[in-house]
Amino acid sequence: MFEGSYVALVTPFHEDGTVNFEKLKQLCNWHVENGTDGIVVLGTTGESSTTDHSEDAAVVRCVVDTVNHRIPVIAGGGSNSTETSLQKSRRFRDLGVDGLLLITPYYNKANQKGMYRHFLSVVDTVDLPAILYNVPGRTGCALSVDCVRELSRHKNIRGIKEASGDIGYCAKIAQFTNDEFELVSGNDNMIVPVLSLGGTGVISVFANICPRETHEMVAAWHAGDVKKARDMQIKYLDLINALFLEVNPIPVKEAMNMLGMEVGGYRLPLCEMEDANREKLRKALQAVALL
Repeated sequence: MFEGSYVALVTPFHEDGTVNFEKLKQLCNWHVENGTDGIVVLGTTGESSTTDHSEDAAVVRCVVDTVNHRIPVIAGGGSNSTETSLQKSRRFRDLGVDGLLLITPYYNKANQKGMYRHFLSVVDTVDLPAILYNVPGRTGCALSVDCVRELSRHKNIRGIKEASGDIGYCAKIAQFTNDEFELVSGNDNMIVPVLSLGGTGVISVFANICPRETHEMVAAWHAGDVKKARDMQIKYLDLINALFLEVNPIPVKEAMNMLGMEVGGYRLPLCEMEDANREKLRKALQAVALL
């Protein structure tokens, strides 16, 4: 299900901080037209930590209606509260999403038994394909290899977005992959390395500015053109790294605005990029002829 480039979509805002739904529609259509294989809405890049439940529903409804089954739409149904995750996931199911992204329960930092029960509570109740999201650098907790093994056996858990940055851990969980459980890169600087371990694709921040290129990188690998995939990974590596000079999604939104995409600003506590980092980002965009 998760083969290719799935964009971790930004949430565009007006100057007053409200969601810019017209721009959101434009972004969805632009991604479909430029080869993006799927859209992940209300993830970390979508600033879901500062949107309320009514906004979440409105954003998901807008994306689902705009995409209109042309490519899959995955919604971030995770929370550190199991009950909240259940409520969100039910709501997104009813709005017509194709799957769920479920993050580890941040802040609570449950033990592995608690994490296992947390995910099962959602996937046993909401009959949708779900992808686990392991990103310990953001959440302060991580899925153990054993926990991934057990969760991978559930019929509704169809994969894991692996964003620890630890290729050794990635290799350990790659042994559980099959047609029913897929490994997806959560780090744009490791797309090809994860594909080499049996990964099927990426949930990508980089795709917000280079959707065609991200799609082609993954497609080249699956077509057996390892050199093209590797060369594209290396070509865009400096820009990918620049997109993480500050916490995501600050740099990618800055880059999109530099490129004239007018996605607006952020919600506090996120704010504008530091001047020195903004200049580094500008130079990285210029180096690959995007500016």
